[in-house]
Amino acid sequence: MLESNHQSHSTGWLFFVKAAFALSILTMAAGIAFMPAELVIRGYFAISALFMVSTTITLSKTLRDDHENNRLLNKISEAKTNKIIKEYSE
Repeated sequence: MLESNHQSHSTGWLFFVKAAFALSILTMAAGIAFMPAELVIRGYFAISALFMVSTTITLSKTLRDDHENNRLLNKISEAKTNKIIKEYSE
């Protein structure tokens, strides 16, 4: 028997996470825009910040996908084991 242990997040938590992400991007952009430096330096920091955000999102998605894949493989292996045990116990 495969049981689902899926936990969903509350709407409050989802709002908080999205708002915090938006606020962090906004404050980072404002900090770079108002930095007392030349345009080239601010551009470098902006591109670096965007690259860091995109790689963070990619990393978190990859780690989540890997974790979900391992859970699925474990469930399949457990189902096969239970089937073999059931066959031999009859």
